[in-house]
Amino acid sequence: MAAHVCSQVGLESGKIVLGDELERMTDAALAHVAEVTTVFARVSPAQKNRIIMALKHRNHVVGFMGDGINDAPSLHAADVGISVASAVDVAREAADIILVEPGLDVLASGIVEGRKAFGNVMKYLLMGTSSNFGNMFSMAGASLILPFLPMLPTQILLNNFMYDLSQLTIPTDNVDDEYLRKPQHWDISLIRNFMVFIGPISSIFDFLTFYVLLHFFHAGQVLFHTGWFVESLATQTLVLFVIRTSQNPLRSRPSGPLMATVLIIVAAGTLLPFSPLAGPLGFAPLPGSYFVYLTAATFVYLVLVELGKRLLLSRTPRRIN
Repeated sequence: MAAHVCSQVGLESGKIVLGDELERMTDAALAHVAEVTTVFARVSPAQKNRIIMALKHRNHVVGFMGDGINDAPSLHAADVGISVASAVDVAREAADIILVEPGLDVLASGIVEGRKAFGNVMKYLLMGTSSNFGNMFSMAGASLILPFLPMLPTQILLNNFMYDLSQLTIPTDNVDDEYLRKPQHWDISLIRNFMVFIGPISSIFDFLTFYVLLHFFHAGQVLFHTGWFVESLATQTLVLFVIRTSQNPLRSRPSGPLMATVLIIVAAGTLLPFSPLAGPLGFAPLPGSYFVYLTAATFVYLVLVELGKRLLLSRTPRRIN
């Protein structure tokens, strides 16, 4: 019966392991068998529980579906216990998820949405940690060489506020298909590597901007604040288009809302020094030649981040999305 059902739903069962065979196996042997076996048949409730624990001991995340009294121990032992609204009370109480409508499509959709959410959270963490780490170096270094504050407190708050606004639509972003094909795992080393490697690249371009402002534009305090504000906002915001995917950013398209918020924020930050708010915020209009430098520097920065991203991902099995 198990083999027939598998053939009907397109599941290749291969060799089916029966309960009496499982009874003679040690836990170590069962762990190996469970890794390579698709279907177990004629198993007792205790044997179901052994299969679940064998898979968990091999670092699998295990889901179990059941609706009877005998399924309660396995529902409780699994990482995700799934039951149905018509199940017995004991099974429903032991389950983590109760399906109230017929069909399993909701489970597949939930898994995909969960992987999308995880991928978008990773984008936020990679972007935020690398940018903030780089800004810390830039601010500390500029404070040592400048006779004035690199940026006023109100300007820092405004920069962070606009930067955060650009990221509000990250949850709507598209996630690459290859990221959705298999479960992803939390990897703090990937975040750390992005922070310590990509962050300094941002600082290098900040220091380059300092040099250009001081030696080519002979910037005073107000013009310096304005130039760094615009450059900092543009680079740390536009870099999201590179960091958001492990693929070529020109081929992996962001969602419409994400693209809109990022471009609007960059445009608003660029136009702010020319608006009536410039005076109260301590900004001054920037010369047109500065935007030639800004465009070239931002382009080179994004290219270097893309190269750094590929180098980091080549050394780790994890993907951004």
